[in-house]
Parts: sequence; structure tokens; C-alpha cells
Amino acid sequence: MKYLTEEELEQAITDAQKADETRLVRRLCYIRNLYQGDTREEAGKRVGISRSTTRRWARAWNDGGIKGLRPRFGGGRPPKLTPAQFAELCEILEEGQPWTPQQIHALIEDRYGVTYHPAHLSRKLRAAGMKYAKPRPMDPRQPESAEEILAERLDEALGEDPDEDEEDDPVVLGFFR
Repeated sequence: MKYLTEEELEQAITDAQKADETRLVRRLCYIRNLYQGDTREEAGKRVGISRSTTRRWARAWNDGGIKGLRPRFGGGRPPKLTPAQFAELCEILEEGQPWTPQQIHALIEDRYGVTYHPAHLSRKLRAAGMKYAKPRPMDPRQPESAEEILAERLDEALGEDPDEDEEDDPVVLGFFR
């Protein structure tokens, strides 16, 4: 069925592009190909869809026009924690630092009765703006004058004497395989 003129269809494609509805744009381009005389299979090949999808999209267009083609995604499975619970979790994690991943999982299971896969939980926490870092205390074996010792050893290795003020050619270091 031709619900729209070719000009109206082009305008609908432009509007969908401006609204960043890429899935609808692709479906409307498929319909435009049909308007231009392609068979369903030809039009489907041009936009890169399977034969069964061409039937579904053609039926959706015939049954409801643009509204029929508009993707209807239900949003997937609901989250295990409500937004309020997740915000509360983030506050708890910020206040009681540091946490190990095992402690975080135990907290979520004890407090909310749900479990998350470790990789998924870390993605959710990063998406919420939380970053983690492993605290690294100073090595107790490190001498207090470690930087001075390093400078002295570098001078020795490079053959420089800190007391000499002679200007020699600069030392060039290279790394080879």
C-alpha cells in the first residue's frame, strides 16, 4: 500500500534521521525501495535484511504505515535493583570504602536478595560514574632516600660524575631488538 507520496516518504526518512531513529530510517528506506519498483527481495537486499524480515516489514507497513514500522522494543528485562536501591547501594559503597568485589556481592545479596555477575556489576557501577582503584600502600622495605639512590645509580650507569661540570656530548640511549 502507498500510505504516503514519495515526497512525504522522503520527508519521513529525513525526520527519522533528525530524531536519530536509525532503525526506523532503515525500514523506511526499505519501503522507499518498494515504491521505486523493487521486489521485496531486492528491496531487502539493498538494506541488508533477510527474506523473512522483508515479509514482516511489508506486512507492518500495510497494516499501519509508519506507526506499523516503528520498532516496538519493550526495554528488556527489568533491572534487579530499582533505581532507588541502586542509588542507595552507590551511597553505601562511597561511604564505607574500601570494598572488595566479594564484599560488594555479599552486601547486595544480603541487603537486596539478588545476585549479579561480577562483570555486569562492574559495568553498572562504571556506568553510574563509580571507579575503583586498588589502594597500594608504600612498600615498608623501600628506603626513605629511594629517589636519591636512584639518581646516584643512574649517574653511575651513565658514567656521569655529579661533581664534574664539563660539557660533553649528550648521552643518547636507544633500545634495540
